[in-house]
Parts: sequence; structure tokens; C-alpha cells
Amino acid sequence: MNKICTEQKSRDYLFDNYKALLIFLVVLGHFAEAGKGNEILHCLKWLIFSFHMPAFIFISGYFSKKKTSFIQLVRKLAVPYLVFEVLYYLLYIFILHKETRLYLLYPKFTLWYLMALFVWKLATPLVMKIPFHLIFAVAAGLWVGSSGLDDNFLSIPRILAFYPFFLLGVHTKREQVAKLREKLPQKAAAAILAVIGAGLSVIAVKKILVPQVFYGRFDYHYLQEGVLEGILIRAACYGISLAITVLLLALLPAGRTRFCLLGERTMAVYLFHGLICVCVKAGWHQLPPMNTVLEAALLIGISAALTYVLSRKCFTDVLNKITRIGQS
Repeated sequence: MNKICTEQKSRDYLFDNYKALLIFLVVLGHFAEAGKGNEILHCLKWLIFSFHMPAFIFISGYFSKKKTSFIQLVRKLAVPYLVFEVLYYLLYIFILHKETRLYLLYPKFTLWYLMALFVWKLATPLVMKIPFHLIFAVAAGLWVGSSGLDDNFLSIPRILAFYPFFLLGVHTKREQVAKLREKLPQKAAAAILAVIGAGLSVIAVKKILVPQVFYGRFDYHYLQEGVLEGILIRAACYGISLAITVLLLALLPAGRTRFCLLGERTMAVYLFHGLICVCVKAGWHQLPPMNTVLEAALLIGISAALTYVLSRKCFTDVLNKITRIGQS
């Protein structure tokens, strides 16, 4: 009992609540693509992709201050990556009957995040020794959009584009988060967030830009941007993502809520929902158009239900067994 109490006290419920929100948005963001003709879902997708992965990566960096051994990285990240790559391959070949190969250097769907985490956690202790490393990380993230690198080979474009958020998380201290919550009134944070959301909604509705500008995967040429234009847009995206990430730190509850357990199990939800999403995507062309508010609400409800189901202990237990493969 004392051990359980100690573990509960040691958890940071603010970040559990934050991760719970983010993992729901990850699921919703992927399934919102089914409603291509629905303006509500289109705006939601814009809002979600503007910050959900940068925020997740910031939190991953926040909890990566201690150096992780290479063996731990292999067990926690590389082994699940290989297992799920095989699962995707089997899914494509035997169930979806989609031609593919076991491209271990080209992560399938959500698996890029495991590869990125492996690289970030391995490289950051060395990067932190470099003066002005955060400035160099931002510069690399802006440069890679003009590099012409393959958008999915080893997830290099995403690794570089999102790395500044991981480093920011590593540099952020709990005292700074507490000070932010103390100094920034929730009403002010909510008002600023509403203004940013309204601006992004206008951009989405007017189709001034495509949400892919936030993906970190595609280069400026693919996005039909010149190099200077692409750099400026990505820099603006950095600012928007960071602003929303910080504002949510000020807004979300810091105490234990019913969502904290979900926040503890985000990796299982993240990995398993991808397999389901791939199956659903294969049949999206057969779905009727989703044009109404009710249909948008239904899709949101389905995403919430799926997030809840995948956060059950059985899925976490399977993932834990995978990470213990080869452990004596």
C-alpha cells in the first residue's frame, strides 16, 4: 500500500491530464480525415495538428531529463518499433491485401514517433553539451524543409523539425511550469487560446494554407512554397505550436482527475489505434459524405470511445510484454 501511495504522489497529474487530452486528439485527428467534406472536422483537424505532436514531444522531453541507457532505449522503443512494423506488414499483406514490404528504415504511419524518440533520447545528452544547441536545433528544423530529403527515410525531416520542442521540454523545470500557472491567469490564457483558434479556423476555412504545414514531414517544394516563404511559414508554425502548448499548461487541471489513468497509458493507445485507423482508412471511400454537425459529433464520440477502449489494462499489458522481449 505504501508503495502505491508513493507512486501516486510522485506522479505529476497536470501532465497526466495533458497527455490524456493529447492522445484523444491524436486519435480524433487521424479519424477526422474521414470527414473530408465536413467543415467542422476540417477546422478540428487544423486545430489539432497545429499543436498536438509538438505538445506531446515537449512533454516527452520534459520527462527525459535523466539519461536513458542504450539497452533501455532498445527495449522501450526499438523493440516495439520492430514488432509493430511487422504487425503493419502482416496487416497490409494478409488482411488489407495491399502491396508493401518490410521497410524498417521507412516507418509506417504512427511509428515515426518511436524512431524519433529513440534518436532524441540517444542524441540529447551529447547535443546538450553544444553551446546554443537550441538555436542550432531550430535552424536545422527550418533548413530540413529545403533539403530535399526523402520525407519518410528514417523520419529525418520530422526528427529535425520537431526536435526543438523536445529540447524545450528537457530544459523546462517544474518550478517554471508552476510559475507560469501562477502568473498567467486562466481567463487570459483562455482568451489568447480562443483568438489563436479563431485565426487558425479562418485559415482552414479560407484554405489559405494546408494543415500539412504542421506535419514536419513535407518539404517546402511539396507544399508549393519557396524556400524563404517555407522558412517563414514553418517559423510561424513553431510560434503557434509553442504558444498553444504553453497556454494549455496554464489551463489544464493540476489535480488528479478521472482522465489521469488515460494519461498514464498513452503509448498503448497511440500504437494500437494506428492499426485500427489503417483498416478504417482502407474503407473510407465506401463511407457516405459527412456533412452535418451530427455526423461530426458522432465521429468525435467514436474517437473518444476508441481512446477509452485502447487505454484498458489489457492493451497496456501487451505493450509491457513486448518491451520485456529478450529481458532476462
